[in-house]
Amino acid sequence: MSPRGTRARRASTSKRTIWLAAGAVVLAGTGVTAVTATGGSGDTGTDDSSRPAKAHTLALAGKDAKKRELPRTETQLFSLVGVSWENSADDFEGTAQIRARSADDGAWTDWRDLDFGIRAPETKEGDASGVRGASEPLWVGPSDAVQARVVAGGKETAVPDALRLDMIDPGETKGGKGNGKGKPSAKPEKTDTAAPSPTVPGEDTAPSTAPEPTGIPTESAVAPATEQPPTPPAPSETATQEPPEPTAEPSAPAPSQEPTTEPSTAPTTEPTTPAPSETATQEPPEPTAPAAPTVVSRADWGADESLVADPPSYLDKVDAVFVHHTAGTNDYDCAESPAIIRAILTYHVKTNGWNDLGYNFFVDKCGTVFEGRAGGVDKPVRGAHTYGFNGYSSGVSLLGDYENGGTPTAAAKQAIADISAWKLGLHGVDPEAKVTLTAAGDTGVWNTGDKATLNTISGHRDGYATLCPGATLYSALPEIRRAAGASIYTS
Repeated sequence: MSPRGTRARRASTSKRTIWLAAGAVVLAGTGVTAVTATGGSGDTGTDDSSRPAKAHTLALAGKDAKKRELPRTETQLFSLVGVSWENSADDFEGTAQIRARSADDGAWTDWRDLDFGIRAPETKEGDASGVRGASEPLWVGPSDAVQARVVAGGKETAVPDALRLDMIDPGETKGGKGNGKGKPSAKPEKTDTAAPSPTVPGEDTAPSTAPEPTGIPTESAVAPATEQPPTPPAPSETATQEPPEPTAEPSAPAPSQEPTTEPSTAPTTEPTTPAPSETATQEPPEPTAPAAPTVVSRADWGADESLVADPPSYLDKVDAVFVHHTAGTNDYDCAESPAIIRAILTYHVKTNGWNDLGYNFFVDKCGTVFEGRAGGVDKPVRGAHTYGFNGYSSGVSLLGDYENGGTPTAAAKQAIADISAWKLGLHGVDPEAKVTLTAAGDTGVWNTGDKATLNTISGHRDGYATLCPGATLYSALPEIRRAAGASIYTS
């Protein structure tokens, strides 16, 4: 992990900082600052029966430099909570624990540890004014009181500056209440439920019948579209894809061209395609999408698009997929998944100070796939999920905690395999291969400029010093890679 320290930030005139200057109200008697999530002009995707998400903050002040404690304190309604501090370059080493009181029955939860391992993007998005260091957020469900304790540990001698508690109310959207009463998704045990309608942003298409996948046994599947796959592009100059390790019974046909450092047909002139850009915002040419898994669109899970101030940035190619977990609770109903994602969107923008969600896709334990960062599910949108390797990859995050006893369901593993196989297939990448990527930052695992040889489907911890995606999900990655190789969405 990089040491604590002060770093210069570029001044940003982005309109996403507007929310900091307006809309803040201190709640009498609580010290809680409430800020509505709507941060600019634009379509929120809501109607008159909806209410926007809100971010509440509570300063964690005190005289003891090494620790902060918050007694049981009543707050406005919230469902997701984390802690944040002023300087995103400060890597906090210590513990932060949270308890919350249920708004439904008044019962207090047990103490829960917050996870640390989130890092601002290595581009100008991570240097914008208002970017903060933060823990991973924790989903606690509808709550109206909180208790917290934060203690510096390891090499730390003090808690970070401007430490605060960040509480998110996901609001309500058309079709259901956002605090856990949203539109249900298919349960893992259901076998005869029709798959949700395929969702490509900006299009409405009719649902189709899901064929039986051939990877991990699962009770829910997603339906392919009818488009034909494109011709895979030549391997990029910035990442070298390596062939998969042989297996006794390969689960997918061998690619038509063995991945190597050089293309099979050498070009007669120097390539004219520019190297991957960290700041390019123009949309890439429209790809001819192969059969695609069903993905719940941002509009359908209720994203407040007015939060997203800047246009997306695009990569030249997606060379790898990094698998994550949200480090929240596993005790959620799949009907809550849209609300959880809305809360994470608000947390990533309001607390972290990023432009949008960090992850490109979410998966819940029922195997439903959700669109993450905006820009097009079939396009190489640059995310903010794996520091040092965002310039090559897409990020898929499973809702839940898989470090502290949680076990990923068969439906979730198959969904991760399918969306990863499809996303990599758009760029001619074998989901069972390896790839060599150049680290764009010091990650605690790799130093800037290191050549990192990774699986094309890797865990967050393979690139960055973190426990993510948790022990049980990480141990399932070999199975997920085999399922991706055998997936009906592999091209």
